[in-house]
Amino acid sequence: MVEQNIRIQADQLAIWLIIIGDKVVQLIHQPGYLKSAWQDLSFVHAYQEQIVKIGDYEDHACFLIDMGNEQIDSDAIELISLRSILMQVEKPFFGIAARAWQVALFMRTHRFCGQCGTTMQQIDWEMAMHCSRCNHRCYPRISPCIIVAIRHKNKLLLAQGKPHQSRQMYSTLAGFVESGETLEEAVHREVMEEVGVKVTNLRYFDSQPWPFPHSLMVGFLADFAGGDIVVDGHEIIDAQWFDIDALPLTPPTLSIAGQLIQRTIEEIKQDQSS
Repeated sequence: MVEQNIRIQADQLAIWLIIIGDKVVQLIHQPGYLKSAWQDLSFVHAYQEQIVKIGDYEDHACFLIDMGNEQIDSDAIELISLRSILMQVEKPFFGIAARAWQVALFMRTHRFCGQCGTTMQQIDWEMAMHCSRCNHRCYPRISPCIIVAIRHKNKLLLAQGKPHQSRQMYSTLAGFVESGETLEEAVHREVMEEVGVKVTNLRYFDSQPWPFPHSLMVGFLADFAGGDIVVDGHEIIDAQWFDIDALPLTPPTLSIAGQLIQRTIEEIKQDQSS
């Protein structure tokens, strides 16, 4: 549970998610998450009233401080992307880091009431912003997004989006759920729109918060039902059926995309050996 108005003991060892702009503060000599006592973080002491507790990890409290666009001149720290942080940490910490960014983004984008324009006030007992003028209350936005691994016999359908072109990475298909859609309907629509094929035998796999910027990825496994690959040319620039023994560069298994690919490979190998 997210907690606000936190008082920190000076010598309390904790894990800190300190955000500046769209980057995370990292100690140069300490890759991964920043674990430190409050007394050793003098550059954020002016933000003590804005500390938010976002969870616990390995017996340490995890705190968020959003410094906005403030500049820090220090040889001991560096600013790295949230994606880089997430690729350095273990899976259990992934959700905490994701929550930190989503809360920070929520606070930044809800300073004023979307209904009447009045300055919003932060609620003490829950993560929400409240307008005292019209009583409009906002909570952190979560956008459901489907992601699906599609299998045809011993092959896996993988696609390359424009953001992955420079790294030549291929991944599973994904897309946001539209208003009025079920998750299953979103899978069928997104697959048809992006690569022009039909799928069947949808099976729920798992879900994962994905903070780019505020998605909840809902993963499915599916089988090919027909059609020829025709990419949309906008989001997807290439898509192919790949043999599991000749896969291109794919996402790491920390991500649900990587996990979906790994599960499909395991199922194909199991069928091959039976």
